[in-house]
Amino acid sequence: MQILYFLAILIGPLVKVLYNLIGNYAVTMVVATLILKLLLFPLAIHQQKSTAKMSVFQPLMNEIQQKYKNDPQKQQEEMMKLQQEHGFNPMAGCLPMLLTMLVLFGFLGVVYYPVHYIFGVSDAAVREACQALGLATANATTMQTALIQAIHNGAVIDPAIISADVVNEIKNFNTVFFGMDMCDIPGFNLTPIAIFPIIAAVTMILSYVCTQKLSGMGSQMQGSMKIMMWVMNLMFVSFCFNAPVGFSLYYGVSNLFQIGQSFVTYKIYSPEKFKAQYEAELAAKRAEKKKKKTVTVEENGKTVTKEVTKGEENKLRLEMARKREAELYKDERTTPLQH
Repeated sequence: MQILYFLAILIGPLVKVLYNLIGNYAVTMVVATLILKLLLFPLAIHQQKSTAKMSVFQPLMNEIQQKYKNDPQKQQEEMMKLQQEHGFNPMAGCLPMLLTMLVLFGFLGVVYYPVHYIFGVSDAAVREACQALGLATANATTMQTALIQAIHNGAVIDPAIISADVVNEIKNFNTVFFGMDMCDIPGFNLTPIAIFPIIAAVTMILSYVCTQKLSGMGSQMQGSMKIMMWVMNLMFVSFCFNAPVGFSLYYGVSNLFQIGQSFVTYKIYSPEKFKAQYEAELAAKRAEKKKKKTVTVEENGKTVTKEVTKGEENKLRLEMARKREAELYKDERTTPLQH
C-alpha cells in the first residue's frame, strides 16, 4: 500500500517548511491542506464542466448503446465518432477525483511516517532506533509516531543511528493541539481525542451530499459508482480512527473546504449554465449539419447541381476522392507484374 503514498515525498517537505514558519504541527496541517485544496481548485472547475457536458451527451450515448446493443464494434465506433465530433471525453471528470485521492493518501503517508517524510530519516534508521528503545512492532505505521513521543519523553537515541541535530528537531517538534497530541491514535474509544475522527466523519457525509447535489454529479452516477464512492469515503473515515489524529484533522478541514468550494463553484460556475451552453452548441452543430448548400457534381458524364447537407457533402467528397484514386492507379492495378 505504501506505493499510494508517493505524493508524501512532496507533501512532507511542504509540511516541514510550513512548520518552520508556524511552529505547530496541527496548524501546519490545516494550512498545508488549504494550500493544496486551492491548487486543486481549477481541476474542480474542470470537473464541473465535464459533468455538465456529460449530462448533455448522456442521452445520445444511451441512444447509441440501445441502437447497436447487438453490435459492440459498431457501438464503439459510433461512441468514438460522437466524442471526436463534439470534443468531449467521458473520463475527463475522473482526473480531479483521482488527484484528490492521491493527495489524501500522500497526507496519510506523512502522518503515518513523519520521521521519514518530514525529517528525512530512512525507514531502516527508524526501525533500528525503535528496536534500541523496544518500540519496534510488526505494524510499521505506528513506530514513527511512537518514536516521536518517546523522544518527547526524553528517550536517548544513538547519534550513529539518527544524528543529534535531527533528534533535537524531533524533540522540539510541537505536536500538541488544545492539549491533545496529534501523534496519538484515537481508535474507536470515547476519549477527548475521538472528537477529531467524529468531526471528520460528519463533514465527510455533508461534503459528499453537497458535492453530489450542487455539482450535478449525483444524477450522472450509476448505482455501482455511487456505492464505490461511499465505500471509499467510509474507508478514509476508518483511517481517521486508526491513524494518528493528524490525518483526521486534515480530512475534516479538507471536507469543510470541499463544502465551501461546492457552493462557490455552484454560484459562479453553475452546472445548469454549462449545460445550457453545451446544449446550445450541440443544437448549433445539428443545425449546421442540416443546413443545405449548392454543390456541383458529375453524374453519368453530366455536370449537375445539387442541394445537399453537410453530411451528404462529405460523402460526395469521399466518393470523388475514391474515383480520382481509382482513375490514377487503374493502370497499376490492371497491369500484371513483370518478372
